Amino acid sequence: MNSGILLDALVIVAYFAIVLFIGLRMSRGEKSVEGFALGNRQIAWWAVLASILAAEISAGTFFGAPGEGFALRNYTYIQLIIGYLLARILVSAVFIPAYYRYNVVSIYEFLEMRFGPQTRRRASAVFLVTRLLASGTRLWVPTVLLVMIWNLAHPEVHATPMHEFWLCGGALVFITLATALYTTIGGIRAVIWTDVIQIVVLVSALGFSLGYLIVHNGGWGAVSSTLLDAKVFDTGIKDGIGFWANVKGVLEQEYTLWAAFLGSTFVTLATHGTDQDMVQRMLTAKNKRQSAAATILSGLADVPIQFAVLAIGILLAVYYGANPDPLLPRNPDTGAVIANKAYPHFILTVMPAGLRGLVLAGVLATTMGSLSTAINSLATSYVRDFHFRWFGEPTEDKGRVRVLRLGTVIFALLFIVVGLGTAWVTALNPQLRIIPIILGIFGYTYGSLLGVFLVGLFTRGRGNDVGNGIAMLAGFLIVVILSGLHNDVWRLFHPGVKNAVLWQADWLPVIEFPWRVFFGAVTSFAIAVCFRSPRRMDA
Repeated sequence: MNSGILLDALVIVAYFAIVLFIGLRMSRGEKSVEGFALGNRQIAWWAVLASILAAEISAGTFFGAPGEGFALRNYTYIQLIIGYLLARILVSAVFIPAYYRYNVVSIYEFLEMRFGPQTRRRASAVFLVTRLLASGTRLWVPTVLLVMIWNLAHPEVHATPMHEFWLCGGALVFITLATALYTTIGGIRAVIWTDVIQIVVLVSALGFSLGYLIVHNGGWGAVSSTLLDAKVFDTGIKDGIGFWANVKGVLEQEYTLWAAFLGSTFVTLATHGTDQDMVQRMLTAKNKRQSAAATILSGLADVPIQFAVLAIGILLAVYYGANPDPLLPRNPDTGAVIANKAYPHFILTVMPAGLRGLVLAGVLATTMGSLSTAINSLATSYVRDFHFRWFGEPTEDKGRVRVLRLGTVIFALLFIVVGLGTAWVTALNPQLRIIPIILGIFGYTYGSLLGVFLVGLFTRGRGNDVGNGIAMLAGFLIVVILSGLHNDVWRLFHPGVKNAVLWQADWLPVIEFPWRVFFGAVTSFAIAVCFRSPRRMDA
């Protein structure tokens, strides 16, 4: 056992050493803002593709998607891929060419050129807050491994919420500071080239996991029918309940074809077209054609990866159905298996040494890959959109880069704070599912952001600072009401009242997370186009 742990530790240490070496080696001491933020737009398209994948397949996906497969016993989550692909085509055809045409570093600079400074600042602020919260919650995910290791080593005394908090805290600080080291020194160039290494480790880990599970469930002949017959598509439509009841029902379901074609498309337009974190990677390519190729091909590459992680979840359900494990983490209230923890439990208790270390390195790869560019993009957006306006812009590139590096340190510390908060909440609420948490955060604000970008890109004389502010607020409020967030907040302050509700009409749907961006964007767009632009521009 000790030799196995040593082998796993060596694999993980070797991974960290390689990533840090590559990150620091590729930095080459970036001296300009465009070099630090965009790699002087000289990154190979295939490296940009790998970096996009590394950002998308976070630790939340690594554990959350198998959790969805385990909980649902099907592939219905992958329906959302349809929207991912459709949106990528639109982003490549409209969004990316506009950003290259206006030569922006922060994509919110485009909004100032199109509408005015207030729209730029509002949009950038929405990005800063939303990305910080969304990526901060992802940062918590891999630290659950430490808690599970503790519980397996001390089965008679499981970690209390306070123990979990401190275990997660140590891991959060280490991972964040290690990632911030090469991000601060090397900028986006170091981020992308370490992402290439990380995506190779990730795909290898998933491939080995899938193969190992197939073998331990009796081979392909024993599991083929389970995997091939699992449901993929679901319309969400039910016979005999009427039109509006079906509409309401579809909006209250997470994974349907309607959510795939509409909800998922709008989500991806927002995350890949209006989010500095993702777009900044795309803008490092040499030109808009290479950027578009990397964007679209990353979507195609994501299909087999998502099938693999969902298949892992389905096979885990088969495995533990045939091999009950009393140590498998369960909800203390219901006794049900905690789906998010099935895969990490399998990694720690069943996989052999060495392979286990590789998969754990894959978890770290997903975390560091998504975290590194989030830190870089947040620093870029904050410095370009706020800091230089408030405190003045240094006259030399050396001074500007110094401020950008300071920004990366600040946001690394903020990520630790958000990650610790998430770890505490999930320790107290172990039944929470990862994917809805992460995607749900984007849903409340990114619809408003997307609506304004759509006005700027698809109209020439509509929208202005005042109207955009009203539109973004309205888009946010409509999502708050339709998602029932106001009732969730009300219950926090009325814990003694069962099913406390501030207001909710019976006929009104409580929309699930894939639909939030859609309703926010449609509302914001509809209001923003009612206002005339201060100047007419060909966007």
